[in-house]
Amino acid sequence: MKNKEISKRKIFNDPVYGFISVQDDFLFKIIEHPYFQRLRRIKQLGLTHLVYPGAFHTRFHHAMGAMHLMSEAIEVLRSKGNDITDEEARAVLIAILLHDIGHGPFSHALENCIVYDLSHEYLSKLFMERLNIEFKGKLQLAIDIFRNKYKKKFLHQLVSGQLDVDRLDYLKRDSFFTGVSEGVISTERIIKMMDVVNDQLVIEAKGIYSIEKFIIARRLMYWQVYLHKTVLGAEYLLIKVLNRAKYLADNGVELFATPSLHEFLYNKYNKEDFLKQPILLNTFSNLDDYDIYASVKVWRDEKDPILSTLSKNIMERRLFHVDIQNQPFDKDFIEKLKKKVSAAYKIKDEDVSYFVFSDKVENNAYNQQPLPIPHPFTLLLPQYPHSTCPSGDRFSSSRRCFHFGKNLSM
Repeated sequence: MKNKEISKRKIFNDPVYGFISVQDDFLFKIIEHPYFQRLRRIKQLGLTHLVYPGAFHTRFHHAMGAMHLMSEAIEVLRSKGNDITDEEARAVLIAILLHDIGHGPFSHALENCIVYDLSHEYLSKLFMERLNIEFKGKLQLAIDIFRNKYKKKFLHQLVSGQLDVDRLDYLKRDSFFTGVSEGVISTERIIKMMDVVNDQLVIEAKGIYSIEKFIIARRLMYWQVYLHKTVLGAEYLLIKVLNRAKYLADNGVELFATPSLHEFLYNKYNKEDFLKQPILLNTFSNLDDYDIYASVKVWRDEKDPILSTLSKNIMERRLFHVDIQNQPFDKDFIEKLKKKVSAAYKIKDEDVSYFVFSDKVENNAYNQQPLPIPHPFTLLLPQYPHSTCPSGDRFSSSRRCFHFGKNLSM
C-alpha cells in the first residue's frame, strides 16, 4: 500500500527551481488533460526569442513554476497561523495552475487579429468551467477564488494581485531564459515574508528591500524584454501578417491555413458565439504556435505582395525599425514616412499602413491604491513609496510612443 501511494507522487525537473512535486492525484489529472498539455506548444514570450535566443520556454513551464511557488506560499502562511484548509489549498493550486490556460499562440497578437472581444482571461474562465463540468464540480472553489468571489480574499491575491505568484514566477523564469540578469528576484525571500492581516496579503516590514528589488526588476524587465523595441517590432510584424491574412480571407481569397486557424480566419466569432457553440472552445484548444508558423511559412509564396512580403520578413527576421519617444509623434511626420515608403516601394496608399504606423506602450511597475495597514506590516506594493529610476521616471507609470518603418524588399 505504501509503495502504491509513493508511485502517485509525480516529480518534474524544472530548470529554475529544481524538482517540483505533484502529490495530489487530482492536480496531476488536470496537468495531464489535453487543455493543459497544449500549453507545452505555446511559448511564454512569443517572438522574444528573435532578440533573446534562449527565450523558448512555454506557458506550461510557467504554470508549473507558479504552482510550485503557490505551494510554498501556502506552507509559509500556514506556519504563521493562517487558516487554510486542505480544500482551499487544493483550490488555490488549481486556480494558479489554470490561470493562463486561455492563452492562444502569440496571445496578444491573436487577440487583436483573429478573435474579437475575447481576452485570454475570459477564455481561461471558459476552460475552467468546461473542466469543472468534466470533473463533476471539483473545480468550483478554484473558480470562485480565481474570480475573487470567495470569502478569503487573500487567496485571490495570491493568484492575481500586485505581488502574486504569477508575477514572481514569470519574472524569475523570463530572466533565466533570456539571460537578462536585471530580472532576478529572491522569490524564496519574498514568500517567506508573506503573511495575512485583515484578510489582506501583506509583507513583513523587514522584507521591504526584497519588494524594492522586485519593483525595480519588473520595471527593467519590461523595458529590456517585454517592451524591447525589437521585440515590439517582431510582435507588430506578426499582427500585420495576421491582419492582412484576415483582410484577404474576409474578401474571399482562399489562403492556406491549418484547420483550427482556418476556422477563426474565415469567421468572426465573439463571446456569444463561444457560449452558443461549445465546439469552438475545442477548436481554439487545438490552436498553437505551430499553426501560426506553418501558415506564415506558406504565405511567403502567396500572390498577394503585402502578405508575401510581411511573411518573408518575419520568417527571415527582417523586422520593423522602431523609434520610441516620450511624446506622440507628429502626424505630419508619420504621413511623410508613409508617402516616402509608398513611392519607394509602389505600395497603394491604403496599404502603406501595414508598413508604417504608430502606437503607444505603457510600463506600470505597480498600481497606486493606498490602503491603511497596521504596523509592522507593509501592504503588498500599493502603499509602497515613490522611488526614482536613473532616468528620473517614477516607478508607478511610464508611457512611450513609437512608430514603425521597414526597409522593404518586395
